[in-house]
Amino acid sequence: MNIRVFILISIVATSLLACHRPTEGDGKMIFRYNESAGIATLDPAFAKDQAIIWATSQIFNGLVRLDTNLAVEPAIAKEWTISDDGLTYTFTLRNDVCFHKNHLFGTADSTRHVVASDFLYSFNRILDPKVASPGLWIFSHVADNGFAAPDDTTFIVKLKEPFPPMLSLLSMPYCSVVPHEVVEHYGSDFRNHPCGTGPFFFQYWKEGVKLVLRKNPLYFERDADGTRLPYLDAIAVTFIIDKQTAFLEFVKGNLDFMNSLDASYKDEILTRTGQLKAKYAEKIDMVSIPFLNTEYLGFKMDNASNALSDRRIRQAINYGFDRKKMMKYMRNNVGRPGCNGMIPCGLAGYDSTANYGYDYNPKLARQLLSEAGFPDGKGLPDITLATTSSYLDLCKYIQQQLSLIGVNIKVDVNPSAALREQIAQGKSNWFRGSWIADYPDAENYLTLFCSENHSPTGPNYTHFSSPDFDRLYKSALNETDKEKRTLLYRAMDSIVMREAPVIVLYYDQILHFTHKNVSGLRTNAMNALDLRYVKKKL
Repeated sequence: MNIRVFILISIVATSLLACHRPTEGDGKMIFRYNESAGIATLDPAFAKDQAIIWATSQIFNGLVRLDTNLAVEPAIAKEWTISDDGLTYTFTLRNDVCFHKNHLFGTADSTRHVVASDFLYSFNRILDPKVASPGLWIFSHVADNGFAAPDDTTFIVKLKEPFPPMLSLLSMPYCSVVPHEVVEHYGSDFRNHPCGTGPFFFQYWKEGVKLVLRKNPLYFERDADGTRLPYLDAIAVTFIIDKQTAFLEFVKGNLDFMNSLDASYKDEILTRTGQLKAKYAEKIDMVSIPFLNTEYLGFKMDNASNALSDRRIRQAINYGFDRKKMMKYMRNNVGRPGCNGMIPCGLAGYDSTANYGYDYNPKLARQLLSEAGFPDGKGLPDITLATTSSYLDLCKYIQQQLSLIGVNIKVDVNPSAALREQIAQGKSNWFRGSWIADYPDAENYLTLFCSENHSPTGPNYTHFSSPDFDRLYKSALNETDKEKRTLLYRAMDSIVMREAPVIVLYYDQILHFTHKNVSGLRTNAMNALDLRYVKKKL
């Protein structure tokens, strides 16, 4: 449906949402955004997707956090040391951090200070098989009984082997501190009664309708002038499923923030070159930064009976379509063409000048096909590409481009859950995938190709195996020098590109849209939503 027609016919319907919005009377600053996918829980032990991470990050804190440049900075831990052997992390905690007020601390207005034993409880909770937290994996490098709280302000983490990205892992919401009194009282229903230390506390949640968080008057952080954070009085999250309706609400000013773009209205708001159209630029601010998300097509490497087992065929397909043209016409230049390896732009290890990777070269693609015994694609069986409806347009573009060099592609569209299951079980020979960083280190992308991580138990969905790669991977895990580790990462990335278990499509881009009266919104390449410094002119 044309977006202009949609806007006209939707005004009456969307006006019904007004009764669910918080009022901004009495000078209250309320920040409003929408989560079309909904929020499954407010328990940080289950913060496995962006919607949950954004919500829980407002309610909870951990030892450390990532700043706008992805550097680790203090949160509840004011400082830390790492032993020379890289095995022992010792954190010194602030002594002025309180949990949100909760009657389970005594009376309705009671609270208490956070102490190191709270982190001991919170981290052991993640390890508890009865809790079944999806964040269990982040402690896979921790030694048995590797957490200790020798006093109220000292917390220790001991590893069984060095793991340089460990500090970044500890910034994840899984590692938030929670009070045992509240968790043990509510049990699994803690998801509906969260209590943390964050800049906002939980007030109201009607699932599928609205979530309201209120300013925490006891929050421990202050700005450079000594003013207590946050500035906002409240956060209101709606759950409008239809993305065009949510876009309309944003355009009308009923939402303050919009993340990313849906294909249904991207051409309405952006030019072909990825800039705001003039009529929106007067009212809206757009921030665009690299997103640690690599979109790719993966080949299953251990099926010897498949034509794709021939490296020359995989390389030919890599050379056989124009990524730059794809980005311009299919994505309005949102993101960068995936011509430089698996490591995305924004991480140490990405190299825009690397001599590995793939650009459009149909002549070389035809040569590789001929060398593989399929001149101009003659005799090459049809190849099936499994994808979802969200990526059907990109896959059809690739299908059309590859047909010009004689490679015939069949596109198999699957529901997202079904495709994930197929990939995990190794039932798809060629599939559309993506990898959003769990933590900001290139190791998180290269682990997809470590032979020890074959699916279904690990993330090596292509079943790629290379002794040279594995040797470099293990060396990188034991290398504490960042520059040397970066060189090892690039060497591994070059092996992956040469062997071509994947086709890198593009490196994603974050787009954040706010109205002109909103300022102070912070983010980073992990797509964080940091509302501590946000102000809103009423």
